[in-house]
Order: sequence, then C-alpha cells, then structure tokens
Amino acid sequence: MGILKNRFKAKAEVANAEIKELIKEHGNKKIGEVTLAQVYQGMRGITGLVTETSLLDPQEGIRFRGYSIPELQEKLPKAPKGDEPLPEGLFYLMMLGELPNDDEVEHVTDILQRRSHVPNHVFAAIDALPVTTHPMTMFVVGVMALQTESYFAKAYSEGMNKKDYWEATFDDSILLIARLPRIAAYIYRRKYKNNEHINPNGLLDWAGNFAHMLGYDDHGFRELMRLYMTIHADHEGGNVSAHTTHLVGSALSDPYLAYAAGMNGLAGPLHGLANQEVIKWIFEMQEKLGTDLPAREQIAEYVKETLSAGKVVPGYGHAVLRKTDPRYTAQLEFGKKHMPEDKLCRTVWNIYEVVPPILQSMAKIKNPWPNVDAHSGALLVHYGLVEYEFYTVLFAVSRSLGVLASLCWDRALGFPLERPKSVTTESVKLWLEGKDQIWE
Repeated sequence: MGILKNRFKAKAEVANAEIKELIKEHGNKKIGEVTLAQVYQGMRGITGLVTETSLLDPQEGIRFRGYSIPELQEKLPKAPKGDEPLPEGLFYLMMLGELPNDDEVEHVTDILQRRSHVPNHVFAAIDALPVTTHPMTMFVVGVMALQTESYFAKAYSEGMNKKDYWEATFDDSILLIARLPRIAAYIYRRKYKNNEHINPNGLLDWAGNFAHMLGYDDHGFRELMRLYMTIHADHEGGNVSAHTTHLVGSALSDPYLAYAAGMNGLAGPLHGLANQEVIKWIFEMQEKLGTDLPAREQIAEYVKETLSAGKVVPGYGHAVLRKTDPRYTAQLEFGKKHMPEDKLCRTVWNIYEVVPPILQSMAKIKNPWPNVDAHSGALLVHYGLVEYEFYTVLFAVSRSLGVLASLCWDRALGFPLERPKSVTTESVKLWLEGKDQIWE
C-alpha cells in the first residue's frame, strides 16, 4: 500500500476513535454563540468546521500541525543545495501530523514522480478552449477532464464499503497532486510561450520540476517555487477554496470534482485572484506616476486616491489576521536575500511602510497589514514570470496540498454531508418579535 498510505491509515484509525469518544462525551456542549450579524455577514467567526491540517491564529498567523512558517523553513527537509522547504514535506506533515525526515520526503517525491503522466485527452480538452481564455478557466477544465481517472468514482459506482472511502480518496488525491504541475505548465506554455512545451524532469522534486516545465531553470526560481508551494498550501478550513472543497466532497463527490469546485472559488477576486490584482495595481501606479521606483510620498498620494475612489488597496487586510501575514514576511525575507536591489520589490517594501498608517487612520478597517498576496507577484516578475493572470494557477497548484490532505481526513473520519440550517428574513423578524422559534 505504501509507507505514506499505511501510516495515514494507522493515524486515521486512532483519530477516528478519539473523535467518536469526544462527541459521545461532549457532543451537546456549546462552542460560542451565533449573532444575527454573523448569520447575515458571511458567517464570520462562527466555529463550525474541523480542519486537522492547519489553524489560523489572528495574531500568530498560520500554523501547520502546530508549526509556524519560520519553523517549517527550519525543520522541513530541503532540496540539495537548497534553503527552502520542500512542499512534499509539508504534505507529509499535514497528512500524518509528524515532521518527515529526508528519506520520507524522498518517498513522497518518488510517489508523485511515478504518477505524474497526464493523459492526452486532458491536453485536448484544454486545447479546445480559445487561447484567450483565462488560465484559471483552462486549469479547472483540465482538472475536470482528468476526472476520468478517478479511483473513487469507479469504486463507488461498483459498490464500496464506507470504511474504504478514505483509500480511494487518498489514491485520487495523490494522482491529482502529481499531475497538476504538468497541467498548469501546459497552460502557461500554451498561452504565453507559443505552445512550446517542456517535458518533465523526473530527477527533480515536485516544485523544482514545476519550475522546469514552466521554463525557468534558475536556481532562485526553483527555490521560490518551493517556498511558494509551501506557504500557499493551506489556511485552515473556512476560506472559500478549502471550505468549498470540503463542502462538495461531503456529498461524496470525488476529489477531482471537489477540488475543481474549490478552485473556482479560488479564482474569485476576493480570494486567490487577489495576487493578480496586487501586481496590476502596482503596474498602474508606476505608469501613472511615470517611475518604476516611486517615492513613499508619491505612493501615499496614490493610495489615498485609490481609497477616495471607493476602491481597496489590493493585498492589504484579511478576514481573520490582525497582524502582518507571516507568509508576506517569508516572501519579504526571500526578496531581501535574492533580489535586494530589485525596484519592484523595493516598491512593495515602500508600500508596506506607507499603507498601514493610512489604513489605521480609517475607523472601519480592522486589519491594515499586508497579506500573502501583497508580495508574491513582485518575486515572480523578478524571474521573468510577468503574466500576472497566471499567478492564481500557481496558487491553485499549491492549495491542492492542503485541501486534498483535508479531504483525505474528512473521509477517514467519516465526516457527514454538510448541511447547515438557513432562515428567511421574514422568519428572523418573527423571531425578534417572539413569534418564531428558529434558533430555539
């Protein structure tokens, strides 16, 4: 069955028994109170999901199985001559809750390499779309075309015991993660590089091979992809892409269907598309100001113009975080190490000094600090990947690690169909008058 799968099975059996006991003893205990504002305003702050792979703290930021991003950068195995963590190691950690050693990460890399072949009909489906199609649309179409390979769909149609759901989900997830870099790179080369494709290099790690297939064999870019794929992998379960994958998966839709649904959510401008909006906003600022390195005073005026026009400053603010996103900090440190004189990066750093004080002066803004999207585009541009419409596809490849690890746990723990209760505004009015018992 394989080392990773066997260990996951053992972990899941222990966790399953523990959760059943928790529900048996404490299932009727309340976790917080839901307000009417939360019901109407996106369910913000309502605790209603269990996601084993990561937890987002408003002050500390993301922790993967208890480890912060700096700790992962220190403790996860690296590629030869590399300084950034291998995302295969993070996947192992999210699956098993244990830090892997070099051999265990090499095992995951080997699994992904051996399962990375993409059937030709997937490329044909992508090629059927106009080349002007947004890269995220092409990406989701490619994932849906790959759904023909689903172990879960086939096993379920033939009759499958509930206790075996996790195994088919695991097999689908591994296959999907293995093949996504090839699909994403195919889209990039088709749309931006005259349809001139680059074959995989089976000697490289998952992220390094992705960089190679994109056409960037610079050591620094491979390192950036390893960092990028690690820090974007997961952000607990309530964000749109993770929650959607979980929700659709709760209907026993196979991982391809669930992941594709989640990535349609990631493509929204309030989620993963924000990284595209950030770099677009900076380019527009540079063009208007007539300089590729605007002064802080110029940036401040442009920010105020943006806000007075009723727009937001892309890359600033977060639904949960109340400090600078540690993922932003990791990218800032990467930039200062690899490209300290890069003008676009220096502009991003100047924006970081200018924007928070301006936003802090606005009473309605709770988080004036940068999030992960505020920096990633500048690093990619430095290495020549300037096609910012493609950035969300990079995010999608990375996010597969977290949402699919979580989906494996959903099936292993037997989580049921998600079906929250909804109410009408009329019923709310009656409840407020004491004439309805919708929350009683």
